[in-house]
Amino acid sequence: MINLTTEELAEATDWCGCRSGSKYNKWEKMSLTPAPARVVKAPVIKESPVNIECRVINMLELGSHHAFLAEVVGVSVDDEYINDDNAFNFSIAKPLVYNHGHYFGLGKMIGKFGWSVQKKKKKP
Repeated sequence: MINLTTEELAEATDWCGCRSGSKYNKWEKMSLTPAPARVVKAPVIKESPVNIECRVINMLELGSHHAFLAEVVGVSVDDEYINDDNAFNFSIAKPLVYNHGHYFGLGKMIGKFGWSVQKKKKKP
């Protein structure tokens, strides 16, 4: 299961990543709501705007870590985050980005595909 986390879920994301589920009830400690997935048995996080259901098809041992190869078997997206163009609205969802031990907000849109090569409109 992959759940898109948001700026609002930053503390819960970090806390759950640092704590063992065998020692803590992460749902209760972080006030998260488990909801049934559509395909897999693992629950989705109701507060997450995007839930990606996966089935592990291979695991690679890489020294101190493991890499998992998984097949996506289901995706659910909260309609609240879909804009008028039927696209996911990152500005509303405010997804969380993790990079080298730090969390960042995604930020504002700075362009769209092809904007750098678009012909400039002539001023009247």
